[in-house]
Amino acid sequence: QSASKMSHWDLTVHISRALQNSSALSYSLLLAASVVGAWILFQRRGRQGHVISASSVKKAVLSSSSQMSLRSPTTRKAMLPTTSCTSTANGSVDETFNKVRVFYASQLGRAKHFATLLRDELAGVLKQQKQQQQQSQCCNGGDGEACKSTTVSSSDSAGIELIDLANYDPEESLHKESPDTLCYFLLPTYEGGSSPNTGAWFCKWLAEAAEDWRVERGHLSGLRFIVIGLGNSLYAENYNLIAKRVDEQLTQLSGTRLRPPVLLDENVASATGHGGQEADFQAALQSQLLDPLVSKKKKSACCSEATGNSACCQGAEAASDVAEDHSDVDSDHLDEEDQDGLVDVEDIGGVLSSATRSNQKQKLRQEATTRRAMVTPLVRKSLEKQGYRLIGSHSGVKLCRWTKSMLRGRGGCYKHAFYGIASHRCMEATPSLACANKCVFCWRHHTNPVGTEWRWLEDPPDEILSGALDAHRRMIREFRGVPGVMPERISEGMQPRHCALSLVGEPIMYPRINQLLHLLHTSGISSFLVTNAQFPEAMRQLPPVTQLYVSVDAATPDSLKRIDRPLFKDFWQRFIDCLRAMRDCGQRTVYRLTLVKAWNTEEVQQYAKLVDLGCPDFIEVKGVTFCGDSKASQLTMGNVPWHKEVVQFSQALADSLANQYDIACEHEHSNCVLLANKRKFLVNNRWHTWIDYDRFEQLYGRFVETGQRFNAADYMAETPEWAVYGSAEQGFDPNETRFRRRAAAAAAAASGDY
Repeated sequence: QSASKMSHWDLTVHISRALQNSSALSYSLLLAASVVGAWILFQRRGRQGHVISASSVKKAVLSSSSQMSLRSPTTRKAMLPTTSCTSTANGSVDETFNKVRVFYASQLGRAKHFATLLRDELAGVLKQQKQQQQQSQCCNGGDGEACKSTTVSSSDSAGIELIDLANYDPEESLHKESPDTLCYFLLPTYEGGSSPNTGAWFCKWLAEAAEDWRVERGHLSGLRFIVIGLGNSLYAENYNLIAKRVDEQLTQLSGTRLRPPVLLDENVASATGHGGQEADFQAALQSQLLDPLVSKKKKSACCSEATGNSACCQGAEAASDVAEDHSDVDSDHLDEEDQDGLVDVEDIGGVLSSATRSNQKQKLRQEATTRRAMVTPLVRKSLEKQGYRLIGSHSGVKLCRWTKSMLRGRGGCYKHAFYGIASHRCMEATPSLACANKCVFCWRHHTNPVGTEWRWLEDPPDEILSGALDAHRRMIREFRGVPGVMPERISEGMQPRHCALSLVGEPIMYPRINQLLHLLHTSGISSFLVTNAQFPEAMRQLPPVTQLYVSVDAATPDSLKRIDRPLFKDFWQRFIDCLRAMRDCGQRTVYRLTLVKAWNTEEVQQYAKLVDLGCPDFIEVKGVTFCGDSKASQLTMGNVPWHKEVVQFSQALADSLANQYDIACEHEHSNCVLLANKRKFLVNNRWHTWIDYDRFEQLYGRFVETGQRFNAADYMAETPEWAVYGSAEQGFDPNETRFRRRAAAAAAAASGDY
């Protein structure tokens, strides 16, 4: 009945809105019903010669389908308007908020960071609103020109509170929040879908209150809120779980949800995000977060009553348009021939279908061609603060403390004792800052990105190598003139001889890792490549590597999940496949075991079974390094084993391997022990764990030219006595000068350990 009163555009918009408000399950049915209904209605109007514009239909459908057609059912459901999202206690969406509270629970500092940014943005909106109110009052007085000079203090943010949930008692205070207060809750999700420690009580109380029949359902009827979640979509099952739960529980207690939860995604490669949490936050500011504060009422009284005050009305009108939504549909999406064309009502179904397909193709093309930088500004700032020199969009280099030590003649790292590297000529780098795990003992405190596949921008390997060498040399050059630094070693350090691809992240994730390895070897730089055993196919495709490491952090699926916290659901199978792939590597292979006391030190027999799978040349057993208190890890100094405990574990492991391995070397001041395959590296009762690096270069060059393979025995060298297990030096090079800090020296003197 109302069709005869509708314009062509009104009717097509009516159909479009119906599509937007449909559920995922009824989407197709409603589309068909809308087409049929529109056909009947237009048939009635057709008797009067009416036709519908094709461009009008296309524009309406593009606007609708851009929001609905390519989203998952879960996302479409989240977009549907609900009572709590669209209305308030008095039935109006245009409530005026006199106060704003920004609550946050932060464990690593990110939630606090975004809470502070939000507070600053809100302060700007409140300032603008006060200017508008003063203009309105001034306009009602009749002096429009005077309104232009009205100002508000830039420090006017008294109506905004920043509240740490660690210091907030929801049981005593949450129900007292009044309808004139707008509350934001910023909540990250951590390991296993857990809440941050500072928000644990808030989340626990809210969950219990939502399920407690003794708590009235209207307990939070005065609360007006928006929940903001911080998470990573790579952890699909637990993605922003805490924020979603809190949003649901606040609603169950009759709190009024002003907007659906705003979910910030750490995954910069997410197809639905904007390139990381910072970009998601900026995108949400105008569209969701600031919008409730901006008045959407009609023009102020001065604009409706005071005739002649046009200057005032224009200012008020401009201010009220700050958060108005704009259509993403561009006229370029419409075919040129249809811009002014008309279509018979019988063809409306074809127009709808064509427009939807066009929008889908455009979205898919954008997703296929858009790749983002791995490192976001917030991650870059954090890593640079830790001393990393970032290269391009996904690589980094950092100066190892043992490099600094050997520049001073104070001894090298365990690789110097075990394999004969010159620590002051070793460059520690990575071509991929991203990792597929979040290990509890990570040195980087989980500031680096995570991922399961490469979906970022990709820098060429030659630029990565040249950038890493330049950055490394700059850091070496900074030690010129430092007391104790030996000038000859500065000169040697300017020409790196070794590269430890183990800095952070998962180097093997880099799609062109083979080319990077080739560039290293042809530049006279040996490679020590470390992988976390989650990419078996990449391991199978590796070219010869000077020494290939696999991190074996646990020996059972449960302990590996608990310690490495992998992203892959099939992490254990991937882990096993990587160990098996090591059997086919012709060059030197190493299992690297990190012992975490009370976590994985009781799994000797299980470790022995894993050794049988990969048959590595060497097994490094190292006590976990305590990197200080970290909110990202529960480790303490109590989890660090003593060196004698590392030796005991290593001996027990050797005894479980049927006399195939034995302890060959130790590096006491790194708390590390090396087991070696006796059949390969114990020659004439002398250990040969060191590497002949010149010989490796020759063998690699021959491999490149002729394809002739070679093995670990072809470039091994004899281990010096001071590095062999049982020597008095315990792995410390006697040509170096042992340096002890005062406290350590006093403790050593008291125990008689020199």
